[in-house]
Amino acid sequence: MAEPVDTTRPRLICLMGPTASGKTDLAIDLARVLDCELVSVDSALVYRGLDIGSAKPDYPHHLVDIRDPDQPYSAADFAADAGRVVNDIVARGKTPLLVGGTMLYFRAFLEGLADMPAADPAIRAAIEAEAAAQGWPALHAQLQEVDPEAAARIHPNHSQRLSRALEVYRSSGIPISEWQRRQQGGGAASRYRLCQLAICPRDRAVLHQRIALRFEQMMAGGFLDEVRALHARPELHPELPAIRAVGYRQLWHYLDGDCSLEEAVERAVAATRQLAKRQLTWLRKWPGLNWLETDAAGNVLPPLRSHSAVEQCVENLLQQALKFIDEAPFH
Repeated sequence: MAEPVDTTRPRLICLMGPTASGKTDLAIDLARVLDCELVSVDSALVYRGLDIGSAKPDYPHHLVDIRDPDQPYSAADFAADAGRVVNDIVARGKTPLLVGGTMLYFRAFLEGLADMPAADPAIRAAIEAEAAAQGWPALHAQLQEVDPEAAARIHPNHSQRLSRALEVYRSSGIPISEWQRRQQGGGAASRYRLCQLAICPRDRAVLHQRIALRFEQMMAGGFLDEVRALHARPELHPELPAIRAVGYRQLWHYLDGDCSLEEAVERAVAATRQLAKRQLTWLRKWPGLNWLETDAAGNVLPPLRSHSAVEQCVENLLQQALKFIDEAPFH
């Protein structure tokens, strides 16, 4: 039997999914129907000047364009900013709808963060120097020795997460996985009636086609000129989180003369597919999700185990999402 709903807690809707899955369009439709305010959960949209390559939406979102690209932004920053914004939305009598694909930001906000050591610029610089000399896979091998649990979760080429894990260990002598086990409470999930939705095409080939088409449209829309303008700014460099964003990093390498434009585009599309794969890995393990699986045309598909597929396909995406929001067991 489902637990009784605590109606004294305000409602919070989270809409997750891999890149190019249709999250933004659905979130805008939901916002218009439910009088929600949208909160972006995206590590690229926070930066001013990263517009075309981040698919920055025209519809108003909180936590968009809040940093210059030379100012790193962390999951802890997001958790603090989102907490303030969500409180303000609720105080205005509206429903906050968090939408995006940066799963670490979702987790930081909903579950809270471990009180691990603050960033140490000297240690980080030393790690960056080692990586430049030896390559990130060599540093991943170091992490494997001191924190195999974290190494299993972090790809050898995911430089930002790898650097942070090594930095935490070198500054404290305690693996980052242990800090995470000591995680503090205080996450937002305990303060709201939570409804979590995930959207994704069931056929991964459809998602890959959308990724390739979107990147083609970005290039036609002036993405290279956008990166060229960033490249010309002396305070920006390829180790900044903003410039490491998928698409920006690959075109930056082209502008540095490291590859042809064709190679840069191919690498960017491949990297975006890898990003989508990582996002789906997070989502498959995420508790309490209501899945909206779609076909190539964006229609909602019935569960694979369903015996009444024809009848269940009549509902459109928005209708199915509203059904989940109304009927989902809020936590």
